Amino acid sequence: MTYNNFPDFDKSNSQSQWDRFCELLFFDDEIGLWLDVSRMNFSASNLKNLEAPFEKAFASMSDLEEGALANPDEKRQVGHYWLRNPAIAPSNEIQRSIIEEKNKITIFGQQILNGTLKTDTGKNFTDVLWIGIGGSGLGPLLLINSLQIKNKGLKFTFLDNVDPNGIYQKLNSLKDSLATTLFVVVSKSGGTPEPQIAMDQTKNFITSLGYEWNSRAVAITMPNSALDKKAYAEKWLARFALQDWVGGRTSITGAVGLLPLALIDCSIEDFLEGSKQMDELTRHRDIRKNPAALLAASWYFSGDGKGRRDMVVLPYQDRLEVFSKYLQQLVMESLGKELDRNGNRVNQGLAVYGNKGSTDQHAYVQQLRDGIDNFFVTFIEILEDNTHVPKINKKAPGDYLSGFLQGTRLALSENDRQSITITLRKYDSSSLGSLISLFERAVGLYAELININAYHQPGVEAGKLAATNILGLQSKIELILEQKTSYSINDIHKLIPGSTQESIFIILRHMLANNQDYKINGEWSDPFKLKIVKIN
Repeated sequence: MTYNNFPDFDKSNSQSQWDRFCELLFFDDEIGLWLDVSRMNFSASNLKNLEAPFEKAFASMSDLEEGALANPDEKRQVGHYWLRNPAIAPSNEIQRSIIEEKNKITIFGQQILNGTLKTDTGKNFTDVLWIGIGGSGLGPLLLINSLQIKNKGLKFTFLDNVDPNGIYQKLNSLKDSLATTLFVVVSKSGGTPEPQIAMDQTKNFITSLGYEWNSRAVAITMPNSALDKKAYAEKWLARFALQDWVGGRTSITGAVGLLPLALIDCSIEDFLEGSKQMDELTRHRDIRKNPAALLAASWYFSGDGKGRRDMVVLPYQDRLEVFSKYLQQLVMESLGKELDRNGNRVNQGLAVYGNKGSTDQHAYVQQLRDGIDNFFVTFIEILEDNTHVPKINKKAPGDYLSGFLQGTRLALSENDRQSITITLRKYDSSSLGSLISLFERAVGLYAELININAYHQPGVEAGKLAATNILGLQSKIELILEQKTSYSINDIHKLIPGSTQESIFIILRHMLANNQDYKINGEWSDPFKLKIVKIN
């Protein structure tokens, strides 16, 4: 069998499938990672046809690392690869800033853990309330859930939404430890509404109970942002940089990820080294020797280059339960684009969902095997079991977990359902860094294959703008209702040019559910006849 040849997938021919498995299996001993794409539906000639597109993709990735503008409209570089290897950053200034920031975070974490830095009342910190959304919350959540050892480091609570019930529950759950809680606010621009609102609610809550805010607050934000200036003026405990050239969904190897690692006494260096090693592996320009290229090619062929199949992520490990949520943002925000680089409407994307095995194979494997064939599965397994869990009655939990994975994989293949399997020899901060970088690189390469920009997010910005407009509309409605006159929805609509009756109805419905100063005449079931009046 030549290097460029391997058999097509044939479930009825075990020898042929074994040959395909051997030819396509990727393994790196230093990281301890296997990647099996042999059960994805592509041929040797398919892969051969992608060699030229991949050459362009590799060149584009190289340009990116060398400092090319990833977002010409924003005049912005994308440099998350520099965070784990400052030596490749395009300037000495950027190199120094990365190293200095990492050292600052390391020292800060040590001072918090050893009690050098204490609360305003002289007590050691015990807890962290982490305020951040999107990648600013998902990355730290993944790290804490998957790497923290019980009773080691600070206890984390995440405030990642503006749900009033969630805010109330989480703040009240901290009442017994508020005196020793560190408050971390993450906002790149310092102007995103969700972290701003969550911060204001948190500050109001703790100061109303007599606790100090400024001396226990930490900001992670762009230098000179509104949040950075606020933290400086108010003398917050610490400020760490979230550079302009780092996007939220790829910020985990910067301050957003390093600070949580420092606060749970987990190795920052190992995490970064694992990520750096994977970056080096995935610079290889031979598709078959590049695990990220193999992933990108598999995604491409599975969905015909159009994202026509979803990716179901099934990590067989409790510690990776959050990983599918993390990948949802990384993959879907990066690849979900209306236009390609030439301005053509392409509506690209790759939907991601999943949770963990073997729990969730009982939840939806029935459909995966027998239902609509619109997906491929990405299995993730860890070989090294916990040695503290014994074999009882000749039954080892790890053996059963592995058996469930293999059984599910085979059951899917028997029904011509596609799957990828990623296997790690062991699980620690280094291997997690490698896993994250593998998907970051695969996303970058795949985006180049389908000719889209993975590093901007016009849809997200459109959503923020629309929300801002709605909040502005509510303010205008409130001013109108101050007249204490009865108004119909059409009356209000005529007084606010550019508004819609539907938006007005939805705003009023929420207002009246939460404010006793207003009442309605009529029935909610007949919006056209509703009259609204301010009564106080």
